[in-house]
Amino acid sequence: MCNSQGLNGACCPPAQMFQESICGNFNGPLTAEEVWSAPAGSYFAGTFEIFNSGSSTGTVTAAGTATPAIALSADPGNTDSQSVNNPTTFTITAAVGDSGTYCITLYKRVLA
Repeated sequence: MCNSQGLNGACCPPAQMFQESICGNFNGPLTAEEVWSAPAGSYFAGTFEIFNSGSSTGTVTAAGTATPAIALSADPGNTDSQSVNNPTTFTITAAVGDSGTYCITLYKRVLA
């Protein structure tokens, strides 16, 4: 139960927000290669991005489980990104000779 002896008259201190960034390179061939996953409820939001190198010959796609579902597509020399809620997986599909980078920014709420 709460009482006036808590922090600023509240029961519990406010939640802390943390941001994590993960970046990496990929080289095809990849077929729905999982590059990141987390248990459900670990992150409340995230931004997912893929860059397809200009030297690639085809479109690179990425998908993932989140709300809404992650669905990215980048032609050679282009980037695609999407912000989502409750992300849990991220996969990349690229043909032979396709390469690029991916970046993931995740947001987590932690109670002190």
